[in-house]
Amino acid sequence: MNFDADYKIEKKKTHKKILKVFFILGLLFAGIIAYGVNWVFFDWSRFKDELINKSTSPNGTYTVNAYLSNGGATVSYAVLGEIVFNKENKRSKKIYWQYREEIAEIEWIDDNTVIINNVQLKLPNETYDYRSGIK
Repeated sequence: MNFDADYKIEKKKTHKKILKVFFILGLLFAGIIAYGVNWVFFDWSRFKDELINKSTSPNGTYTVNAYLSNGGATVSYAVLGEIVFNKENKRSKKIYWQYREEIAEIEWIDDNTVIINNVQLKLPNETYDYRSGIK
């Protein structure tokens, strides 16, 4: 028997198993990080506390839902707005986020133009976020 050759073969197999385990653990870690980033930055479900206003466009193409978000004792209220596509099978879309507000006044100019708290948006593509101040 050639113990040296058997040892080398067994060593290669062990290295492959270790690499597979580290690869799987790396994928698992990356998946957890990606989920965390999505939850922190993109998941609105945790911000939508209370529906405070709802308005449908003149032709019924869109519905704008406005939510009041209460961040807790140390954070002011915020108003969040989303459009719901009534005539298309699409997910709702975030269109408005304003900090230090508690009401939402929604006014339709036409079927594709809405004013939320004096911010005019062309739907479905324009959005407003107080953090950037850009539509």
